[in-house]
Amino acid sequence: MRLGVDDDVYRVDSVWLGPRRATLPWRARYVAYAVGLVVFVLLQVVERRVGIDLGFWAVMWSLLGTVAITRGLLRLIDYERPLLATLTAIANEIGAPRADRRRHTHSLVPGRVPVQPMPERRPGTAGRTRTRRKG
Repeated sequence: MRLGVDDDVYRVDSVWLGPRRATLPWRARYVAYAVGLVVFVLLQVVERRVGIDLGFWAVMWSLLGTVAITRGLLRLIDYERPLLATLTAIANEIGAPRADRRRHTHSLVPGRVPVQPMPERRPGTAGRTRTRRKG
């Protein structure tokens, strides 16, 4: 007996098709509308902070930017990686403990450096090195 996989059940996109004969000209998942709304509001806040006045072209550029950013973000989100799981993974990556990469400086105090006396040399061996005989 062969059992089929249930991937097709989860692959169904939850999209709003609208009433008959009044559907939208594009297909977008519900999460796309929510993400797009958040992105649009953030872009509007940034524009006001930068000093761009609210006008027709400012809103049009914001809408264009919203569509581009939302499409880019939603490439990461699908039925296997929902939005909440993706946001949790990003938060965990940002908040994870990291190795300390700051440079540490150390200073040596000559009085604290341990010094051992030099071994005494045998007379007559100064400057000579040991060589092997070929043979």
